[in-house]
Amino acid sequence: MSTPRLYLDQPLEEGREIPATPAQAHYLGGVMRRAPGDAVLLFNGRDGEWAATITALRKDRCAFRPDRPTRPQEATPAARLLVTAVKRDAMDWMAEKATELGIGLIQPVLTRRSITDRVNTGRLAAIAQEAAEQCGRLTVPRVGPAAPLHAVLDAWDGTPLLVGDERRESPPLIQAAQTLSRGTAWAWLVGPEGGFERAELDDLRRRAFVSTVSLGPRILRAETAAVAGLAVLQALAGDWNTL
Repeated sequence: MSTPRLYLDQPLEEGREIPATPAQAHYLGGVMRRAPGDAVLLFNGRDGEWAATITALRKDRCAFRPDRPTRPQEATPAARLLVTAVKRDAMDWMAEKATELGIGLIQPVLTRRSITDRVNTGRLAAIAQEAAEQCGRLTVPRVGPAAPLHAVLDAWDGTPLLVGDERRESPPLIQAAQTLSRGTAWAWLVGPEGGFERAELDDLRRRAFVSTVSLGPRILRAETAAVAGLAVLQALAGDWNTL
């Protein structure tokens, strides 16, 4: 029987009882069939991972007692994903997979070909939290508020930003990824279905921190491009060579 693993925005200290959320109480009691005295793992993004015990569980109320730390806290990942707003199911899937791939920030952006100008960031944050609980991360990626692409670029901090060029007029992603220093911050931007407009690509290329890259000879859906690009970058310039 696997031990449930939960994120709580509460300090984790030995012996200090802390409450669960109503949703977590329902999950533990109604879905996982747990009871007082059963073990759970807790993390909060600050204090590492802790082995804990359920001390009370009734309907929508639950409490835990942290017993001992099991893993020290890790740094928040510096890698970021910028993705143009697409349909809800695709956005949900990208949030889940970006979390599993170790991204620190998920930033929805709005472009001229975006199919929506609304993004449910609360929903994306909840999906990211659940994915972090399940994949063993000690942090939950932040989900930024959706903003126009030009506004995000104007406020950019200079971190190298690699941008998928669906016209395949740019060098391969693998070539650009190999120029990045392993362990440093980088970001990956994926455009909308139908691609960026020419004016948007021209604006991106004028910015010193941007490198446009190709993802090969086939046309990829936005969610496929997001995950494929993150996998390449994590392998060549990210944390895939760490234990």
